[in-house]
Amino acid sequence: MVLWHRRMLSRISRPASATLFRCLPPGPRRLHPTADGGRPFTTVVDPPEVVPNPSLGSYVRGPLQPPLAHETLPQFWRDLVRQHGDGDALVSMHEPAKQYNFDIQEAGDRHLKWTYGEMDRAIDALARGLIAMGITKGDRVGAVLPNCSAYALLQWATARIGAILVTFNPQYKTHELLAALNLTTTKALFITPYLKKSPFLQTLLEALPSYTAGSPRQHELAEPVLPSLRSLVIVDNLHDEHEFARQLQLSSGLSDIKDLMLWGSGGWEASEVRRLEDSGTKDEVINLQFTSGTTGLPKAVSLTHFNLLNNGRYIGDCMRLTPADRLCNVPPLFHCFGLVLGNLAAWTHGSTIIYPSGFFEPRAILDTVEAEKCTALHGVPTHFLGVLGELENGGKKWDTSTLRTGIAAGSPIPIELMKELIENINLTELTIAYGMTETSPVSFQTRTNDPLIKRSETVGRVLPQTKAKIVDENGNIVPLGVHGELCIAGYLVQKGYWEDQDQTDRVMKRHPGDPDTLWMMTGDVASMDEEGYLQIVGRIKDVIIRGGENLFPVQIENCLTDHHAIREAAVVSVPDPKYVEVPGAWIVRSGPKHPGSIHLSGKDVRQVVIDGMNRQNAPDYVWFMGEDGVPDELPKTASGKVMKHVLRQWSKDLAAKGVGRVI
Repeated sequence: MVLWHRRMLSRISRPASATLFRCLPPGPRRLHPTADGGRPFTTVVDPPEVVPNPSLGSYVRGPLQPPLAHETLPQFWRDLVRQHGDGDALVSMHEPAKQYNFDIQEAGDRHLKWTYGEMDRAIDALARGLIAMGITKGDRVGAVLPNCSAYALLQWATARIGAILVTFNPQYKTHELLAALNLTTTKALFITPYLKKSPFLQTLLEALPSYTAGSPRQHELAEPVLPSLRSLVIVDNLHDEHEFARQLQLSSGLSDIKDLMLWGSGGWEASEVRRLEDSGTKDEVINLQFTSGTTGLPKAVSLTHFNLLNNGRYIGDCMRLTPADRLCNVPPLFHCFGLVLGNLAAWTHGSTIIYPSGFFEPRAILDTVEAEKCTALHGVPTHFLGVLGELENGGKKWDTSTLRTGIAAGSPIPIELMKELIENINLTELTIAYGMTETSPVSFQTRTNDPLIKRSETVGRVLPQTKAKIVDENGNIVPLGVHGELCIAGYLVQKGYWEDQDQTDRVMKRHPGDPDTLWMMTGDVASMDEEGYLQIVGRIKDVIIRGGENLFPVQIENCLTDHHAIREAAVVSVPDPKYVEVPGAWIVRSGPKHPGSIHLSGKDVRQVVIDGMNRQNAPDYVWFMGEDGVPDELPKTASGKVMKHVLRQWSKDLAAKGVGRVI
């Protein structure tokens, strides 16, 4: 029987007097008083935890402490600057000290390094420039950028004036970017001449045949394929003055961000920035982020000050961040991982954010950790595997002893990989986070002192001020330990998909018996144990129904990656005439230094699952990346998620030819 469909309506009946949760005692709180006697900055060292009430099944409500912040992001930032003005806020290892045209740091610095006070002045300069360019409250300002200081400035400058930052995936094809720009009616777009080695600016201009001459400050764009776009602003990432000048000459309609930050030097722009900042409210949308699109066309998620500020605070609490921490932020900033779990989690705690490079470079990460004495490191499993590979083959020994914590997300971390990260780069307090863009994004996270087994087999417990439940196909809450669809509610749920009420209504629902709660139907299959730890076993769409039995790809993948000879595994459904669907496994070998990796066969892979699980879950097909005409790497999004819809098509094509069958 097919137990899952796309979205499920929920019917919940719960006695009004029922005890919803049992709260464990809160841990100590650490206060950081301000020099001027202002509001002390509070870090929850050991946040209170909750465990489910078994009589209610898989339902849990997070702690009510710490309380929610009701400021806007700029208002919160002002407090941070007052408290930590002389502390390091941002270091960008791949940008020169004089990236911009105003003097806000010591001439001796080799790369960009700003204190909170210096960064605040840069944010103000960009906010004034945006006003001078004609941007105001509610306008959409887009970014197609690598990880860099301009992204950080845009995150705060747009929020300061009530504009909406739209973060675009640099891997979008030109037609995808144009569609996303039109969907969000973006008015200004910040870009770089090159993305990695690709001439992005030149490619984009070729798609804009009616691009007019003149500065956007004086002559706005008039492009039929992008009727809303009025300004293109270029950010230098070339480190070559002559080449950058040549790029600017590709069209006289381009503006240099360095010039833009000098435009608003008049008093009117400054007063307008302050007026817009003071008029902002916590429920205004300030960020549009696109869903990963691994299961369909990306949708633009609308996130508010209230969503983002509080999620960043609670994430940082789970990591025990303080102003002494220095976070090496590797994930891309167009994604919630980099922008919220990275930037906001650190800055809301007075910590330092460090960008090792514009895009993922394992050696740059290790160089940065050593040089900047980083205490935290974020990444998806692919990032961490790359760092470990560089340690093994890079021909150099790096000092990573200052590392303590960080976040791994995007896909499960096998316990063997967790042990390697602890042993080799000292990530003894690495945490695991679960979320989705629509929930700002994190709803569950492990704590730094959770047992290792909980940090590898679960995604932790629910965050404060958040509700979670797991329901069956009829919408009823399932007992503890039973699989069902995870639903999330609370401050963290998005306002809705931009300009798409139909899609919004499909996934955000008020359920009978609980009409006051708006639930986000995640589409993820999960189970909850008696302590409230959550285990994600896959997407509803990814469940393999073999002869009527549900098989969960994540469980099979975890079994496979526990084997020393397998570095990565991805499992998808393959059409079958007898069972309708069977599992197919895509394998990345561990490499020649791991005994048995080279000689591992498809039948060996199948036997690993038979021994570790059962015969029903064992893959009928096995393909090794880079062998027998198979592509070298698993197809992944820019944020590191495996694109299983691509693998399903590859599997179907190869299976039809009889390639990879092991049974």
